[in-house]
Amino acid sequence: MKLLRSLGTLGRGFAHGVHPAHNKEQTADLAIQRVPFVERYVMPLGQHIGVPAKPVVSVGERVERGQLIAEPGAFISTALHSPVTGTVRDIGPHRYIGGVFKPAIEIEADPYATQQFEAQPPIDWEALSIDAFIEHVQRAGIVGMGGAAFPSHVKLSIPEGQQIDDVLINGAECEPYLTNDHRLMVERPETVLRGAEMLRRKLGAKHATIGVESNKPEAIEALNACIDVNDPVTVVSLEVKYPQGAEKMLIKAVYNREVPAGELPRNIGIVVNNVGTAVAIADYFDTGMPLIERIVTVSGPGIDYPANLIVPLGTSIREVLRFCGGLSEETREVMMGGPMMGLPVASLDAPIIKGSSGILAFTESETGRPREYPCIRCGRCLEACPYFLNPSRLARLGKARLFEEMKEYQVMDCVECGACTFACPSNIPIVQHIRSCKDNLRQHGGAN
Repeated sequence: MKLLRSLGTLGRGFAHGVHPAHNKEQTADLAIQRVPFVERYVMPLGQHIGVPAKPVVSVGERVERGQLIAEPGAFISTALHSPVTGTVRDIGPHRYIGGVFKPAIEIEADPYATQQFEAQPPIDWEALSIDAFIEHVQRAGIVGMGGAAFPSHVKLSIPEGQQIDDVLINGAECEPYLTNDHRLMVERPETVLRGAEMLRRKLGAKHATIGVESNKPEAIEALNACIDVNDPVTVVSLEVKYPQGAEKMLIKAVYNREVPAGELPRNIGIVVNNVGTAVAIADYFDTGMPLIERIVTVSGPGIDYPANLIVPLGTSIREVLRFCGGLSEETREVMMGGPMMGLPVASLDAPIIKGSSGILAFTESETGRPREYPCIRCGRCLEACPYFLNPSRLARLGKARLFEEMKEYQVMDCVECGACTFACPSNIPIVQHIRSCKDNLRQHGGAN
């Protein structure tokens, strides 16, 4: 009941953060459409933090759309399913987003197949034990759809003795340009609510809350129109601020509660899932469709025809851009994800993966690297950091390779939101320095 009482503080924001331009007008009113099927699909075996999946098909084998092609490699791992009906042509290294090669399954689509997913009878999710429910989510290959792609079943695995009071559905979508979650809430509000209800009941939570930034009034209206006054679910309008969609910031904004450093939301009785994840879970239990496609926003000044698209996983970025009219001659950089936390695309042959929330094309005016000046100790990065870290100090320690000292300054609490870099008047790529050092710490313990 403590959480329910705290809902009286709804709408509060969080301290710090930044206000980048929304740039959502290109696609906010564009209905979701489906891209045509193409000839070739590449499914990387590792699409998230955790262990890559293990292939269960062979080269030359025919597969059906939705068929299991790789099983989870460990607990923190999810299954992969074929996005199309076709033939397995290769299992081996294929180009990934950043330009590196990673193991993947390549499938050639059958040009004569309808590519319609044959819906299965609904799964009686209410009759399942929580362990069986979680196993279904893992076998369906469902991950967080907000961009991080963390395996969803891991979040749902609550240690014995912990009680979940509230399921928080993340509809903030605070990254500029991205509108895929916005359109999902506008066009499929009943499914968002159904997924939230499945999660709430299976986790034994009393209530569900959907947090949406106030620059999406149509989404808030659509969700509220589907909620009965007696339903244990609330839609919360949030202040527009970046990174409102970060788990701990969202919890602070909605409940005015803080998740202690080093702990998880479940430690204070809350589980957070993206709206796309809620829909994926509802679709799977209602139709049997595993995660074989996702909604992608294609936008930016380098795109002639921006869109919100349903894209089969494994489709190359090049094919998605071709559907949108290709890139303008002025395009200088393509990113996967939002401009604050997304990654530059090294090759347009890289595939759409489970965490691909957006494909953005930028011209010289957005990507030109301004001259970097020395830090002037202005403190704006401290004011921007929502986790109350000292980003400029962390960056300096990182450049000096003083990794142990970085840990003392809680570098691993950094979520790499980029607010510090956005706020820096000296144009120092602070978050890039921190990100590089965190990778070093994870891989080598900071020894190198």
